[in-house]
Amino acid sequence: MNARTTPLHTPPRTLFAAQALLPDGWHRDVLLHWDDAGTLTSVEAGCPDPGSHPRAHGPLLPGMPNLHSHAFQRAMAGRTEYVGRPDDSFWSWRTLMYQFAGRITPEGQEAIARHLYIEMLKAGYTSVCEFHYVHHAPDGKPYANPAELAARIAAAGESAGIGVTLLPVLYQYSGFGEQPPLPGQARFLNTPEGLLDLVARLRAQHPENGNRRYGVAPHSLRAVSHDSLTRLSEGLSVISPDAPIHIHIAEQRREVDDCIAVHGTTPVALLLDTQPVDARWCLVHATHMTRAETEALAASRAIAGICPSTEGNLGDGIFDGTAYLRAGGRWGIGSDSHVTISAAEELRWFEYTQRLHDQRRNVLTNPRTSAIADGLYLGAVDGGAAAAGRNIAGLAPGQRADFVVLDAEHPDIGGRPDTQTLAGYVFCQHGESPVRDVFVGGRQVVSERRHADEAAARAAYRDALAMLMA
Repeated sequence: MNARTTPLHTPPRTLFAAQALLPDGWHRDVLLHWDDAGTLTSVEAGCPDPGSHPRAHGPLLPGMPNLHSHAFQRAMAGRTEYVGRPDDSFWSWRTLMYQFAGRITPEGQEAIARHLYIEMLKAGYTSVCEFHYVHHAPDGKPYANPAELAARIAAAGESAGIGVTLLPVLYQYSGFGEQPPLPGQARFLNTPEGLLDLVARLRAQHPENGNRRYGVAPHSLRAVSHDSLTRLSEGLSVISPDAPIHIHIAEQRREVDDCIAVHGTTPVALLLDTQPVDARWCLVHATHMTRAETEALAASRAIAGICPSTEGNLGDGIFDGTAYLRAGGRWGIGSDSHVTISAAEELRWFEYTQRLHDQRRNVLTNPRTSAIADGLYLGAVDGGAAAAGRNIAGLAPGQRADFVVLDAEHPDIGGRPDTQTLAGYVFCQHGESPVRDVFVGGRQVVSERRHADEAAARAAYRDALAMLMA
């Protein structure tokens, strides 16, 4: 917590940091000011310590966006790690996930999401893109309020204090060629017009503000048709021309093979050839691409959504980060199924998967710095902000006052030169997390590794879990 302790409901609007990571790298003696709305108004480096402002208790980092989350899957973590069949894969895991999704209640959805979002804040994430596809009652019929479950997500984010980009999902089919949906998908189904109406309801019930934004997520090319995807994206442009669009794509080799069998081309090529993919798009996973597709995606300025812990857990494969970054591609990280909640771990495993693939060290380089951890962190903040469609691209005027304070007393952080500080955070994992304090929109939500509501949220989560497992 700051040297001058301030209640969470009346945060100060200034912070001095002896060491801070700005968009162009590390700076010393940085003074931040933000306004009542939680937007940074000035970021001044090289300022003598004024002594009259709260002081960060360690290195200051921009908050990390989490660009891909399925909140309800937090309750599944660790529950599918057994041999159910000799050829266990993503597809057998998906069957179990559908069974789990069929039992979610509105109250359970909110309790799970609230607990998860507090975990994210404590792990250094200050915002999340929620890829939300459980819309209806267990029998597949809409709730009286068709936006019931999505509104629960919005409420959980507001209660936890995290920034949220809520992405209701369009889901229509079970496979390429407009195959009929499976029984386990009944809670997901919608039409483009129905989904746009849901977005309109959300915007009316929970208006957009500095900490909340809406977009859409066509689930995947196997789950929507070309016509539906076009109607959805064009309809969204009428509501909000710059709202983000996220889509799962090329996660599994079987998905690629099925797409070729029906359409004669791969999912990424099909999307790039038929949709105006640009910087408002986020292609989640994009694991299996040809070199030409990798370069075309990079040129589009769309964001590649990399989720290393989930991709490893599900056996998806390894994204070709080396070629993608060499082509100038933009990317961000997500915790997806939440088998782990750690911004540092996702960054670490993105780099480590490339080392395993290329059989060399220090692979994912950034032209702005020779420090691998610094480049990874800044790249993920930049891409995550674009995917979220919010002003959260770092510690600069006009951006949200979202930042993380690392503990200067932590053995992996204290005493290091600037160029090694983030390496201690990303590439070391010893004992408790170095994340000490977290601010979202200028409001302190984590103080000395504690969130004010974590005990109550954990209890509600355990109750929801007990009901799900009954």
